[in-house]
Amino acid sequence: MAFESLTDRLAGVFKKLRGHGKLTEADIKAAMREVRMALLEADVNYKVAKDFCAKVSERAMGQEVMESLTPAQQVVKIVNEELVALMGGEEAEKLIVKNKGQTIIMLCGLQGNGKTTHAAKLAKYFIKQGRRPMLVACDIYRPAAIDQLQVAKKALAHAKDYGNDIIILDTAGRLQIDEVLMQELVQIKEAVPVDETLLVVDAMAGQDAVNVAKTFNETVGVDGIILTKTDGDTRGGAALSVLAVTGKPIKFQGTGEKLDDLEVFHPS
Repeated sequence: MAFESLTDRLAGVFKKLRGHGKLTEADIKAAMREVRMALLEADVNYKVAKDFCAKVSERAMGQEVMESLTPAQQVVKIVNEELVALMGGEEAEKLIVKNKGQTIIMLCGLQGNGKTTHAAKLAKYFIKQGRRPMLVACDIYRPAAIDQLQVAKKALAHAKDYGNDIIILDTAGRLQIDEVLMQELVQIKEAVPVDETLLVVDAMAGQDAVNVAKTFNETVGVDGIILTKTDGDTRGGAALSVLAVTGKPIKFQGTGEKLDDLEVFHPS
């Protein structure tokens, strides 16, 4: 599972700290160096890891730790709080779904990251909540800008006629980011009143995931992330980096291959 090796590494750092009793600045600096290495090995973006360790160090060298009877425990607490903040805070970020009328969700992302699978998982998630989702396959053939637009528009009319209150647009993907794909997605958003744009990101893609998220967010505009394949990567650094780099929350995580394997993402 994601974060397994990072968890083990951090546990080792904290064990060493507990062996010190009172902590000196040198102890904290040494521990932070190890924490930074652990984050980098887990594929966390370099700047994100550096900023994170700077924040933790600043707090760890304050009075609450240095004068505490249990300084190591205080450092663990600070690391935990800052990790949760890095992942988006205490609360899970929910999708904005209207009580009346149609909610339109557009999924975007590169080919092979799990867009279509997670469109289906999302539909199942809404069915369990008593909603009537409709899946729209916008990706007819490539390049297909005009066809994608027509499909999206027709789907809205169809959904109105048949009482579907959630419309999930599964858009075209590419093996890598290109101008044509981005333009198609921008045009869909101009033609259809999209409520939520979710970027589907592969947790195992590491630093590539961060670059992809940054570009999609800057060009198309993203409201949140669905992180897929979190059951297959022991590093998990992409999750920590994507939010820090884009400022957009991870709203769901894919935890397996079955239709039910979709969970609301809880940072804590």
